[in-house]
Amino acid sequence: MPETEPLLIDYHCHLDLYPNFEEQFRNCTVNRIATLAVTTTPLAWPKNKELAATSPMVRVGLGIHPHMAGQHPSELVLFERYLPETRFVGEVGLDAGPAFYKTYGQQKIIFERIVRLCAQSSGKILSVHAVRAARDVLNLVEAHLAGTSNRVVLHWFSGSGAEARRAAELGCYFSVNGAMLLKPTAAALINAIPRQRLLTETDGPFTKTGSRLAEPRDVSQTTEQLAKILGLDIEITRTMLRKNLASLERLHSSHAKQ
Repeated sequence: MPETEPLLIDYHCHLDLYPNFEEQFRNCTVNRIATLAVTTTPLAWPKNKELAATSPMVRVGLGIHPHMAGQHPSELVLFERYLPETRFVGEVGLDAGPAFYKTYGQQKIIFERIVRLCAQSSGKILSVHAVRAARDVLNLVEAHLAGTSNRVVLHWFSGSGAEARRAAELGCYFSVNGAMLLKPTAAALINAIPRQRLLTETDGPFTKTGSRLAEPRDVSQTTEQLAKILGLDIEITRTMLRKNLASLERLHSSHAKQ
């Protein structure tokens, strides 16, 4: 296998939120982990972009996390300024959970604006948060991104099997993590998703491996969990995931990596 090809895939991780974040960027390259380092605010974009320039395995997403929507709505101006610099967008989306429902209206305004901007720009890959909001997220994807060169990766998807099938019909991919795969409903959901649309993630440092914060290298365990659910050999599963990543990103090969 060429050394430029990844061994593992962590397609949703907050590298800049680790205490040793610069080391985490380097480790992704050393361990050949293709990582999508999502951000929660456009204020974090310049530093993340700078670090990713030294880590060929790391892609950085420009994001406005839905949990931030009620705190920093003015950051949408910054998002619009930086969007031409990248083809990766994340973390963005909607969260209708009890803790954040009071800002749901503002979240929808911001997310719809982001989706519209991506549709106008074309060729973006969006890592999308959809907690208790799969229908609204998919409605916006269908309204603005269907039929475009943009692609959505649903991070830690918690919708129904029917919603997963609808998302797949709209061209969405799904990034799954270890915590998600431990749920009793995991097998049914995973089997509702086309295998060619699956990717792995950690969502670190918001998840744990044992007693420590999960790191990109921990997607090795997630890959093993996924292989068991799918009834596949581990090496076949790793190859499948690499092919899925290549297929997703090949759609945008005319755009330079940022």
